[in-house]
Amino acid sequence: MDKIYVFLATGFEDVEALGFVDVCRRANLPVCMVSVTGDKVVSSAHNVGIVADALFDDIDFSDACLLYLPGGMPGATNLDNHTGLRGLIMQHYESGKPLAAICAAPLVYGNLGLLEGKNATCYPGFEDYLTGAKTTGELVVHDGQFFLGKGPAAVLQLSYEIVAYFCGQDVADEICKGMLYPEIF
Repeated sequence: MDKIYVFLATGFEDVEALGFVDVCRRANLPVCMVSVTGDKVVSSAHNVGIVADALFDDIDFSDACLLYLPGGMPGATNLDNHTGLRGLIMQHYESGKPLAAICAAPLVYGNLGLLEGKNATCYPGFEDYLTGAKTTGELVVHDGQFFLGKGPAAVLQLSYEIVAYFCGQDVADEICKGMLYPEIF
């Protein structure tokens, strides 16, 4: 199977990155955390140093099946300002492959004009960055190529939806049950 790439920029939201990676790895999906900073250790929004699996400039991404952008500030704007990532997103989009983002990070897709006419969600207050999107305010939105989450509380539901997309609903349900998620919601 191709890989899921999770992009880490200085100031990313800890739980939105690591929660997603955790759920995907429980499903045996190949996930690679990629630093866009030029350093493998990336500082989160809460000053936790996370060691990425690889550096952006060291990967060709031809095996990418999903690009995932965690939110957090200034993480989301740092992702948006990375020219190489923006180019990769456009290539991935044009190839019809899925894209995911959570919290403030959907602004990257919005600023690229990719959410025009799409249902979308994001952290409250970032709706204006989702150019042309129909913002729903829902916890998780899947519209076409896009999987979007509203904020930190959405990370598990968004992750289960992506696992279901790649592995089937039965696998997602089993992981969800094993993580005791149904006992909370």
